[in-house]
Amino acid sequence: MSRPLRIGPRAAAALALVTLIGIAAFGWPLLADRQSGLAHSQDAPWLFAALLPLLVAVVVATIADRGVDAKAVAMLGVLAAVGAALRPLGAGTAGLEPMFFLMVLSGRVLGPGFGFVLGSVTMFASALLTGGVGPWMPFQMLALGWFALGAGLLPGPERIRGRAELLMLAAYGCAGSFAYGTVMNLQGWVLLQGMGQGVSFHPGDPVGANLARFASYCLATSLGWDLGRAVLTVVLTLALGGTVLKALRRATRKAAFDAPVSFDPGAESGPGHTPQRARAATEGDIRASGR
Repeated sequence: MSRPLRIGPRAAAALALVTLIGIAAFGWPLLADRQSGLAHSQDAPWLFAALLPLLVAVVVATIADRGVDAKAVAMLGVLAAVGAALRPLGAGTAGLEPMFFLMVLSGRVLGPGFGFVLGSVTMFASALLTGGVGPWMPFQMLALGWFALGAGLLPGPERIRGRAELLMLAAYGCAGSFAYGTVMNLQGWVLLQGMGQGVSFHPGDPVGANLARFASYCLATSLGWDLGRAVLTVVLTLALGGTVLKALRRATRKAAFDAPVSFDPGAESGPGHTPQRARAATEGDIRASGR
């Protein structure tokens, strides 16, 4: 059975740092006073400049913790390319975004650290592909990274498999789709003024009052888009989830990410001898990868 790529202490620390910075980036306007000059459109470049090296730090920390190797990085690139290619298929149509179901399944199979990096890289690649580069992009990268990370934190496959696993992933995809839309609403809402006393953001007002207006704003403006994203994610997860999970797990077994590699000493290279190839120390993992 394939297991998610483990997340070590250094990778966990890097992820925690990214998460704290992301929470601050999304939420600081709620704590700002009237004279602060709200400027999400101006702080986005700073967030993007901080996010890229932090994503690299997560990858490097995971490698240092022996959770990722060159094969895992190659799989990251392939899945990010597939996710980026899926996004234009539904972009601009009632919130339909088919790449979300792939993020759920990838995070499930490959773990939370891999999932966070995959979500962020996929959103970055899809923004370049669709021309969706703007001040919202680093916030989208964070939000989709959290979405995929959460799938990796669900109860392990050794506890839930089969139909129950698909139902759990579909439920998570539904809830996560609404959560993604809500988080992204927070980024754009603070920039919009003059929408009415009941839904507009009022700088300097108590956090509770602004959150109540924010809830009204979400219900009035984005519920339909979030519902479309959630329904499509649920349908694709239930319809294709079993096949995609098997493919991802089979690829993970074949890659044998966790298999330590050793070399046989004393290999001769004369005319009558063929140098022995490097082989995995745990031959059971290699045999399992061919099943």
